[in-house]
Amino acid sequence: MSGKKVKIGTVQMSCTKAPSENLAKAIEKVREAATKGAQIICLQELFTSLYFCDVEDYENFKLAESIPGPSTDTLSAVAKELGVVIIASLFEKRTQGIYHNTTAVLDADGAYLGKYRKMHIPDDPAYYEKFYFTPGDLGYKVFKTKFATLGVLICWDQWYPEASRITALMGAEILFYPTAIGWATSQDEATNTEQYNAWQTIQRSHSVANGVHVVSVNRVGLEQNGAMKFWGGSFITNPFGSILYKASHEHEEVHVLEIDLNKTDSYRTHWPFLRDRRIDSYQPITKRFIDEE
Repeated sequence: MSGKKVKIGTVQMSCTKAPSENLAKAIEKVREAATKGAQIICLQELFTSLYFCDVEDYENFKLAESIPGPSTDTLSAVAKELGVVIIASLFEKRTQGIYHNTTAVLDADGAYLGKYRKMHIPDDPAYYEKFYFTPGDLGYKVFKTKFATLGVLICWDQWYPEASRITALMGAEILFYPTAIGWATSQDEATNTEQYNAWQTIQRSHSVANGVHVVSVNRVGLEQNGAMKFWGGSFITNPFGSILYKASHEHEEVHVLEIDLNKTDSYRTHWPFLRDRRIDSYQPITKRFIDEE
């Protein structure tokens, strides 16, 4: 795949309580991205609903669906019609009592290529995901689409270099991170800035360490009765962590950017981090914590 260029579409949008409205809006924005030339289009985390994990409410389990299922069937038809790859983050009902935070990948011919289940599940104020989601058990995944081999990780996964490293080692040419993260509106601006910068920096570091493009797509808008402002700020980096595109913190945005996958070979050759990995010394990483004897 040396020398290949691909046009990436990002859809940063706000959501409502009505899943049908959100799906229709997402499809409209996928069409917009395709019109702009996008070949691979990534939607934000759990785009068919408000971010419901702010509360522990059993009624929210009714939002879940099978994967493949209704949403993937609908998006598959859109992908086939437009000739684009769609990365779709959904609330999966696996069976009675088992639910996952899952992303499906639909190829440009409409084929369902499979799914990735979120591995790292947070539990923080206003992000009570452990109440809803069983940790992923499919391992890390790559998907060989018409336009590129891509890896998908989800939101909280983005803080873990182990996840990006493994996915890159599996052959991912691009790492995609569908995301839902925001600021409490009660916070001061300095805290907001520090949090966003940390979020962006950790993902830029995955580009540098692995020599791949990173695409992070976040939602935007006020939710939780105005208590949470999802900070948008979706972005794309090159394989050395440089920001190629950054969305606003305020507005819905559909953006298309062409990236050159040959950059990976160039950066990995001149900055040979993968060559110099000491895989014989990494066994301690499998421990929770290394206690001194």
